[in-house]
Order: sequence, then structure tokens, then C-alpha cells
Amino acid sequence: MSASTPSTPTSSSFSSRSGTPPPGTPPNLHQNTIDPAAQWLVQKYGGTSVGKFAAQIAEDIVPDYLDQHKLAIVCSARSGSTKALGTTNLLLRAASEALQRAPPSSLPSSSSGAVTPLSSSIFHRGSRSNSPPQSGLNGHADVPAFSATVDVIRREHLVAAKAAVRDRAVLQELEAEIERDCEGLRGFLYATQVIDEISPRSKDSIIGFGEKLACKIIVAALRDRGIDAEYVSLENVVPPHDDVDAGSDGALGQSFYDKVSAAFAERIQECGPRVPVVTGFFGPVPGSLLRQVGRGYTDLAAALLAAGLGASELQIWKEVDGIFTADPRKVPTARLIPIISPEEAAELTYYGSEVVHPFTMEQVIRRKIPIRIKNVENPKGGGTVIHPDADVDATIAPHDNADGLHGGIDLLTLGDAHFLAPQKLPTAVTIKERIVVLNVQSNRKRVSHGFLAGIFGTLDRFGVVVDLISTSEVYVSMAIEDVLDRKLQARLVRELEKIGTVSVHHQMAILSLVGKQMRHLVGIAGRMFATLAQGNVNIEMISQGANEINISCVIDTRDAVKALNLIHQSCLQIKPEGPKGRVGPWLF
Repeated sequence: MSASTPSTPTSSSFSSRSGTPPPGTPPNLHQNTIDPAAQWLVQKYGGTSVGKFAAQIAEDIVPDYLDQHKLAIVCSARSGSTKALGTTNLLLRAASEALQRAPPSSLPSSSSGAVTPLSSSIFHRGSRSNSPPQSGLNGHADVPAFSATVDVIRREHLVAAKAAVRDRAVLQELEAEIERDCEGLRGFLYATQVIDEISPRSKDSIIGFGEKLACKIIVAALRDRGIDAEYVSLENVVPPHDDVDAGSDGALGQSFYDKVSAAFAERIQECGPRVPVVTGFFGPVPGSLLRQVGRGYTDLAAALLAAGLGASELQIWKEVDGIFTADPRKVPTARLIPIISPEEAAELTYYGSEVVHPFTMEQVIRRKIPIRIKNVENPKGGGTVIHPDADVDATIAPHDNADGLHGGIDLLTLGDAHFLAPQKLPTAVTIKERIVVLNVQSNRKRVSHGFLAGIFGTLDRFGVVVDLISTSEVYVSMAIEDVLDRKLQARLVRELEKIGTVSVHHQMAILSLVGKQMRHLVGIAGRMFATLAQGNVNIEMISQGANEINISCVIDTRDAVKALNLIHQSCLQIKPEGPKGRVGPWLF
């Protein structure tokens, strides 16, 4: 066993390379269409959707797409009843606990406590595990802390399995899988404890258990409802990367992701007419998946798969109807945006709105594949389309007419959906809270050429990302997220004080007005700031992006809700009488 990367217990694959169903497969299962003209459709389900709505996904959503499309499903790890009980958070906790010193009595014995899957398993396609037997905990009075965390993961997934699967035989198979995977995880954590080290790749492998468990629950739920689903793990699909291109900072180049995309598509094609249920985790990735991508790797996996398959659409299913003109929890008149440009979606992501990460979005948009955000609780809704065509655009009109259509605006058609013709209005207004403003004034009479270099070099050493910046010859104002603890923040200020006089303002927020149509809209900035002034909202700093689709300012957090409503009514021209019908929860 390597001193840096313990070997992961090899699980028997759910997948079948032969194209034949496993022994005991019921006849007449619903499969993907075999129409050669049908295009692929990739659906990605987030952790909350998998955690709360697995049965609804299998019963109400997936069957509606099988006869028109070739469907592939990508799943995140399940969320829990609380954030702390989310699978990924529990796995990260277990990894941390594995490095805590354990008593000798907690080390595994030679007896096996693992659950061996049936050879005719609907998951394993007739194969058996070649994993080494994993130790149970029987006979040990003192067990490491991570073992209790693994038990929580096991219990949460067994409860979810019973809620999602009705057929007794399918449920028994699934429960055996959950037991087996959790014992495999426990054994992996024991190994890391023995060598007293968790490498980045080992941490990736630990995190990957979450997606495996989630996908197996969805596979079982689908088969329980007569859909021929196949589990697909992507952990051994990434092609060799000896010649991978990487930047000076170690970031992987686009050619690597193109190879991964093609490899994903090739593996999915082997599923034949069965519906592939794909782990969002993929690896090994040079430099670690978590380091290269972060915890948004499931969205990226779905995007790469959609790009490789040339999908007609990438659907991201959440618990919201789509992207809104503002936060409906704070702005009662907020309305659903039917279609939005990638540039606008990226700006909203940067300034506090969880849309889709710009890099993930880029992987499908560059292949001219639309992204549609849909609601698992409202599957018939149209959602919001992030469309790659720069000429397709739509905005929200000022008011609705008696027919529910926006008054005075012509409709245009995109596929089977109807959208509104563009107006020169902003698209959305958003707020990013928990912001700190750092002001640095040069302590020299004449500014040194190294003034800005010194500031940004200091921020880089502390790992601080600047959201907004405003500069003059001797003065720099920066808005950053309030993510540093107070001691680290005090150290940062002391370092900056070597460059100039520093002042710090807490409890601030970034208010951003975003819209592709604002590029040539004269007077919109004046209207925005005049509206804030009339509402007695003080502005700390102002910034506008070079792409001219975003105007941002920093205000006091106490004024955030008032400012959102004022700008929403004034600049988006949506009056306070409120929308018709269901607004639903806020995406962001």
C-alpha cells in the first residue's frame, strides 16, 4: 500500500459491458428510445433533489422523457435532513476524524464484516466483488470517531432506500449495496489511519462514495418502477494524463477536459438502451478533483457528458422554478426569467446567485448546447434556459395583460417554448451579503509603481479574492467576502498597513444590476443611483464591469432588502402589484 494513497476497495461494477441484462431481469422494462434520430438528453439532479425526491424523479419525471430522447442521469451525493448531515459534509468529517490518533483496540481484526452482493444482482451484472474483506467493529470496545460518522452515513442511506423502493427484492439488493459500500469506506478510512496520511487523491476517493450511494438509490428506484437503469461509475473512465497540458498554476487545460468528455460519452454509449445513472464524481484527476474543480464537480461531470454526447440539452434539476429577476423571498414582485444569456448567468453567479459555475457552463455553451434549469417539484414548468445563441434573448415586460402574456410585447418561439421579444431593460438584480470593504491609502506623497502590486501580492498570500475594486492614484477600495476569521483578517490588515493607511468596513453587501441589454442603454446607471439616493441608501463604492452588462455598488447590509425592491421596481420596471400565479422559491 502506498504511503500517500491507500488503495480504494474495488467495488463490483453496476455496469455491464456486454449489453445483456443480468440474470433475473424482469421483461418489458421501459428503456431509452432506439430511434436513431433521437438525441441524448442529460439530466443532473442535485443533492437535495436526490435526498428528498428520489421517488418523484423515478415516477414522475424520468418516464416522460424516455420515448422522445436517449436519457442519461447524473447525480450528486444526497443531502441530509440538516446541512451537517449532508453526505459530502459527513465524508469530509470522516476524513478529518481518520487522522485523529486511534486506540490500538480500534484497529481492524482479520474477521470479515463485509456484505457480499449476490452474483445475480441487478446492480452488479453477475460479477462479484474482488475487494479484500473489511473488518466489522464487533469485539472492539473503543472505535475511532470516523466509524460513528460512517454509521450515520449508512443509516441515512438505508432510511432513504426504504422511502424510495417498494419492491422487496430490489430493496434487499440495495440495502446490501449500502452495507457493502459503507464497510468499504470504513476499511479505506482504517487504512488512512494506519499510514496517518490522507493524500489529495485519497480525499477525492472518500468524497466519491457519496455519489456512488446516491446513484445506486436512484437506479433501484427506477427499476422498482419498471425502468431499465444501469449504474455507471466514472472513477475509472478518465483517460491517462501523462501528457496533460496544465498552466503555470497547475490548472488543467481545455484539451484534458475534451478527452474526458469523449471518454464519458464512449462509456455511456456502452449502456445500450438502458438508462445510465452516472456518478458526478470522476477521477483520478491530476492535482486532485477537489483542488482542480471544487465541490461543483458534479455539474462539471454533467456538462462534460452532455458535450461528449452532443446532447440536445443539459437539464439541471433543483427545487426551484428557474432564475428570477430578484430574490422572491425578499422581492414579492420577482418573476421567472424564461431565457437568459450565458454572460448574464455568469455575472449573477459571481455576485451571489447560485446559477451554474461559469467554467461548467462554458463546456456546453461552446458546443451550442442549451442549459435548462428545472424544478423537481414542478416538472411541467418550462424553467429557465441559458441559451448559447447570442441572437436569442428575452426580457420581462412591465406588466401582464388579461391573457397572462406581457402587454405590448411580441412572442418569439424557441423549440416548443414561447419567449418574449427583447426590450432594453436590465435582466435581474441580485445581492451578495457578508462583504467587507478594505480601503488602502498610500502613505507616500507620490505613488510608487509597486503600490498596487504590493496590495495584490498581499491578498494573494492570504488567498483573498476581490469581488469589486475601485481605484484612484493614491486610494484603493476593495470589496471581499467576509470568509476570513477575525485573527487572519487582523493579520491581513497589518500586512496592508505596511503599504498604506487601512480602514475596514464590515456588514456590507454588493448590489448588482445585470443585463445584456444594458450595453447601449443610456441613463441606466443614473436611474439606479438616483433611485438609491431617493430611498436614502448610502453607496460605499461603485464598479462597472468592462463587458458593460453589470453595474455594482456596495451598500450597508441593513439596506439590502429595501435596495433590491427599489431597483427592481425602478430599473426593471416591474410594478409592486405582484406577479400572477406561482413564483416559487428563489434559485439563488
